[in-house]
Order: sequence, then structure tokens, then C-alpha cells
Amino acid sequence: MSGKVSTHVLDTVHGCPANNMQIELWAIASDEQKTLLKTLYTNQDGRTDELLLNASEMQVGIYEVWFNVSDYFASFQTNQTQPAFLSRVPIRFGIAHISDRYHVPLLVSPWAYSTYRGS
Repeated sequence: MSGKVSTHVLDTVHGCPANNMQIELWAIASDEQKTLLKTLYTNQDGRTDELLLNASEMQVGIYEVWFNVSDYFASFQTNQTQPAFLSRVPIRFGIAHISDRYHVPLLVSPWAYSTYRGS
């Protein structure tokens, strides 16, 4: 099995995949210094066309995925406070085994979110 990291974003306000949400993937060093690895956008299925990390990019370590939630909901003119309650949602996760598959889904509204380790 070759390792990979993927994501899927579901918009719970509109009941659909979140299309065109900006996502940033960051590597987190042991001293907490962050390095931006990729900036991607979700497609019509709420997934990215490119994996967050493919098998050749997998490394043991700590990562963060930043989901730009307020910009996404602003594109629908969804009522949000100013400043938005949820601006960018960060999910920090660890890769312990580079041969494993990691899926980091996000279910989101302007007011709440949830995630889990998917398959």
C-alpha cells in the first residue's frame, strides 16, 4: 500500500460539497516553525484534484491543513459576522507511517466544523 493524504470538504449549510475552497498544507517543524507546502482548491466534489501529499511526498511529521472557510461562505453571500466567527479552520495531524493512507475530511458551516481520520 502506498501512502497518501487526501481531503474532502462538505458544506453543511447548503448540503453540498464545498467547491472552490482554498486549502493550504503546512509542515510543522519541531520548533513550531511552519513551511507552506501547497495551496490547493476544492473541485465540484469538494475534493482537491491533486493529493495533499502523494506517496513520494510522504514524510513522518506534523502537518496542518488550513481551510479558508470565511472566504468560501462569503462567495455565497452567506450571512457571517464581521469578523467571521470561523475564518480559517486549521487541522493539525501527525503522519506516523508513510505507507498509510490519511484522509482529513471537513464538515463545515460558518459557525461549526467537525473532522475525523477517514479512510
